[in-house]
Amino acid sequence: MNFNTETQKLEPITDRNEKQIVQGRAKFSKNAEEIWYVTDRDNEFNRLASLNLKTKKISYFTTDIPWEVSGYTLSKDKSKIAFETNESGLNKMYLMDANSKKYSEIKGLPVGLVNNFEFTNDGKSLFFSQSTYDSSADIYRLDLASSKIERWTDSEQGGMQKSDMSAPKLIEWESFDGMKITGFYYPVSKKFTGKRPVLINIHGGPEGQSMASSLGSGNYYTNEMGVALIYPNVRGSSGFGKTYIASDNGFNRMNSVKDIGALLDWIAKQPELDKDRIMIMGGSYGGFMTLATAYEYADKIRCSVDIVGISDFNTFLKNTEEYRRDLRRVEYGDERDPKMSAFFTKIAPLNNTDKIKKPMFIIQGTNDPRVPVTEATQMRDKLKAQGNTVWYLEAKNEGHGFRKKENVDFQRLAVIRFMEEYLLK
Repeated sequence: MNFNTETQKLEPITDRNEKQIVQGRAKFSKNAEEIWYVTDRDNEFNRLASLNLKTKKISYFTTDIPWEVSGYTLSKDKSKIAFETNESGLNKMYLMDANSKKYSEIKGLPVGLVNNFEFTNDGKSLFFSQSTYDSSADIYRLDLASSKIERWTDSEQGGMQKSDMSAPKLIEWESFDGMKITGFYYPVSKKFTGKRPVLINIHGGPEGQSMASSLGSGNYYTNEMGVALIYPNVRGSSGFGKTYIASDNGFNRMNSVKDIGALLDWIAKQPELDKDRIMIMGGSYGGFMTLATAYEYADKIRCSVDIVGISDFNTFLKNTEEYRRDLRRVEYGDERDPKMSAFFTKIAPLNNTDKIKKPMFIIQGTNDPRVPVTEATQMRDKLKAQGNTVWYLEAKNEGHGFRKKENVDFQRLAVIRFMEEYLLK
């Protein structure tokens, strides 16, 4: 929308009836009749673009970067633009001359996630905040004339030593249909020898994305337990384009589980990893993925940890809070459609417990409005009834994932004990 301060009129800039288009972060350029903004119109990814308010002509400037432009900022005199991209979960930054529209990548950035960035008033420096595998969000200054990057802060790490923190490696594997899937692999400390056990941690969403961030307390697994971590971005993850994010919708749901199956095959080919000691863990939708992997690839995993996971999409959609139901139907499918309901019945982990052979740890908050506690209890009860090894942890003062420190600490210790019992032995 465009508000004219002289006439007091509010007028639309683009057609509000258009659907399936992302556009936002509008800022005026030097020319008062032109705005900069970000949009995925006619493209897989968000691009940096400009729009002439009179002619409605759109110009795109980052088409040759096949990744999301996740943010940008203008210098005070509006002669320079800094923009950020999300490239497979890695952040990169670019500088553009707003007049010539030419840009180049800022070299020398540490591998990590850029959070905020702004030009100084004189336009000679760019300040930004970045977190890496061995640091919290710290402040950096880029001198535009010399291209020198200077670190201004060095946040404490709660007693952890930088040398003990695992650096993520971007990995890629081919799934069953030839689709390329990527993720981040955190190797164990060099003090461990022999083939190492693996923890695969699957994000929720399903539109979430695992990025090249610090493991934080998760460094305990790599540095103290000798367990390698892999964070996959299976199909349906954000950050890889509109086709990719929609490729698991509806009846394609199990294709994302097959992406994990292909990852299990990739692990088996790595000389430093132990294909016979693999644990699957995930929360929310990642919990469904964990449960589905537990029955689909029972012979290839050692154990699993399901955190607030969906055990049956039929019961999930029936019992989740009403304000979320229609939104989730767009992603998962409408359970009121008999064919979709039958598909949900077929793939439900709850209906495939006979195929689950390995120990499972189920974690749930009693007051979860998104994935109701019944999704956990019905899975627990059925597994126990058939004699499976099941650990169950329920926090009566938590919702969709644990937030209170005492509960978070207890959950972490319980998971470590579970891993010691069923993954490491």
